[in-house]
Amino acid sequence: MTATTPTAPAVLGTPLSPTATRVMLLGAGELGKEVLIALQRLGVETIAVDRYDHAPGQQVAHHARTIAMSDAEALRALILAERPALVVPEIEAIATPMLEELEAQGVVRVIPTARAARLTMDREGIRRLAAETLGLPTSPYRFCSSLDELRSAIEGEAGQGGIGYPCIVKPVMSSSGKGQSKLDGPADVERAWQAAMAGGRVSHGRVIVEGFIDFDYEITLLTVRALGEGGAVQTHFCAPIGHLQVSGDYVESWQPHPMSPLALQRAQDIARAVTADLGGLGLFGVELFVKGDQVWFSEVSPRPHDTGMVTMITQGQSEFELHARAILGLPVDTALLRPGASAVIYGGVEGAAVVFDGVADALRIPQTDLRLFGKPESFAKRRMGVALAHDADAEQARERARRAAACVKPRLA
Repeated sequence: MTATTPTAPAVLGTPLSPTATRVMLLGAGELGKEVLIALQRLGVETIAVDRYDHAPGQQVAHHARTIAMSDAEALRALILAERPALVVPEIEAIATPMLEELEAQGVVRVIPTARAARLTMDREGIRRLAAETLGLPTSPYRFCSSLDELRSAIEGEAGQGGIGYPCIVKPVMSSSGKGQSKLDGPADVERAWQAAMAGGRVSHGRVIVEGFIDFDYEITLLTVRALGEGGAVQTHFCAPIGHLQVSGDYVESWQPHPMSPLALQRAQDIARAVTADLGGLGLFGVELFVKGDQVWFSEVSPRPHDTGMVTMITQGQSEFELHARAILGLPVDTALLRPGASAVIYGGVEGAAVVFDGVADALRIPQTDLRLFGKPESFAKRRMGVALAHDADAEQARERARRAAACVKPRLA
């Protein structure tokens, strides 16, 4: 086995047999769950790994394993014991140096590559790659390792200009907007630092502060690297996805989002450049800011994106099916079938053994669907499900999705 991009489609085996094609997901939340289902539909034997028992993906996988994935030795032992053909990181908090070692030794192929997993697991690696190596347009930024450094980076010192206000502070390693703050003045700095320290996936003690871009909108451009008929890697794009965020966390998404032809071309050029450098096969969620025809790179995830859950109702192949097909070396089709939208269903309550009222009411709304993730514990702002809707245009679909999400009321049993 090599760590290079395959040059031919995989020969797929039979699950739970000596011929099985075994794929291990590191992270088994709602996004990983859908990837696991897509892989199983193609006859893949799946191993779902997470830090807690009964994670959504563990409920559907052939095998469930629970470890601290940031523990390098525990991760190594699990991979050597299971011997999957592919390891698919689905979260950031993973011992990626260990994955690089195992990939270099030819033990396993990491999706899209172990280097990509390492670079994208923290904002510093991917921002420096995009801005300093590839020269892509980004917001102004600094990295800081203390509260004093953060103040200096924003306000400037010793004749050097700072980022200024307003600005955005984020932990270098977090997901779903956790620990992110918008700062309007000096009084917000300490609060933002503390929020970043509490919201990071691991205790990293480092943040990025970004200058605020006065953008018209932000999009996710799902970008797929897959093998073409001749075995060469080809890049495919889904229709752009618009999204609404609150405190850095997505609450709605819709597809397609209208863009000028020039802005769309620039967005695709940026996405192609960054994903080509990361290499490998699979789906990437490229986040971009847009103002008129100008486009700025924000972030990239080498895996399905939460805003891309809308593709479960808009595309013939959802982002999860695209990811599964691409990593197996199979053909993909990113065609949009119809406009649609998604709206998040939050827990609203704190505790386990949650039940959901209003499901029937939600599904009585025409052209809607639901995904309840099956998370074993609810928090007030934890995503517990998503409502999906399609309609003649994306705005009408948004209204339907919001109505359906509002019907569903989690409560403690």
